[in-house]
Amino acid sequence: MGTIVIAERSAYRGRFAPSPTGLLHFGSLVAAVASRLDARHAGGEWLIRMEDLDRPREVPGSADAILRALEILGFTWTESIVRQSERSDLYQAALDRLLSNDLAYPCSCSRSEIQQVASPDHPEGEELRYPGWCRTQLRHRDRPYAIRLRVPDGEIAFDDRIQGRIAVDVAAEIGDFVIRRRDGLFAYQLAVVVDDASQGITHVVRGADLLRSTPRQILLQRCLGLPTPEYAHVPVATDSSGIKLSKSAGAAAVDLNRPGEELWRALQFLRQDPPPELRRDHPAMLWDWATGHWRLEPLSFGHAVAPV
Repeated sequence: MGTIVIAERSAYRGRFAPSPTGLLHFGSLVAAVASRLDARHAGGEWLIRMEDLDRPREVPGSADAILRALEILGFTWTESIVRQSERSDLYQAALDRLLSNDLAYPCSCSRSEIQQVASPDHPEGEELRYPGWCRTQLRHRDRPYAIRLRVPDGEIAFDDRIQGRIAVDVAAEIGDFVIRRRDGLFAYQLAVVVDDASQGITHVVRGADLLRSTPRQILLQRCLGLPTPEYAHVPVATDSSGIKLSKSAGAAAVDLNRPGEELWRALQFLRQDPPPELRRDHPAMLWDWATGHWRLEPLSFGHAVAPV
């Protein structure tokens, strides 16, 4: 059985954690660029973690393709790459601790059952609030069951370095959320919290589409006695229709025949104002310029989501 080990934390340890569900697209490139620049500008370390827990959604070969793309784009990273698929013992140890402390419980309720009691005006695509039916007793003993975190009442608040003060009442908005799925796979929220602690991550820079996940992760950190990193959520790249660029939405892969131009576009999107003459230069030249000129402040103005 694995145990949760909290790594020694240096002044700055950041990370980029792609999921191998397709090729690297512009939205992921933006997050990777922001994360690496923030780490290197601070003189810190930057790691890569492959979040390959969800095997049914994984596209064969995409993990290696993402890493090759990052290398072509001039990324370098500290330490060997961690893969979530090899860390199940750590996640199980965290789950066992939560269960033994009565901070989590089994739940056999299906999504369709929860959907039936959801508010008619519930935003499409957003997570349904769980009514807590299995909190005291498993409703359906003949079904496979998930494990949910027992969420306490009250707000979870944190100061995001870009988005400002964020406060979410997780119990009221989301309820008890899944930390191990009915199919036996560990949920993203649990895995990322264990990984960040075990890798000694001090700063998380990622897309604003994950902003709503952060209060859940902070709650899990508190339940497990793990440190909380500093967070910064950068604007999310969207298409001309305002739809987030993602693999599931069919976003085009980054053009690796023009790595310097793609990197320049990412810097421009991040409001760093890269010199036009660097647009078709070698990525190394762009990295040298961008590391010295990196600023989070321009990202604090305007909406959390911005088009390319």
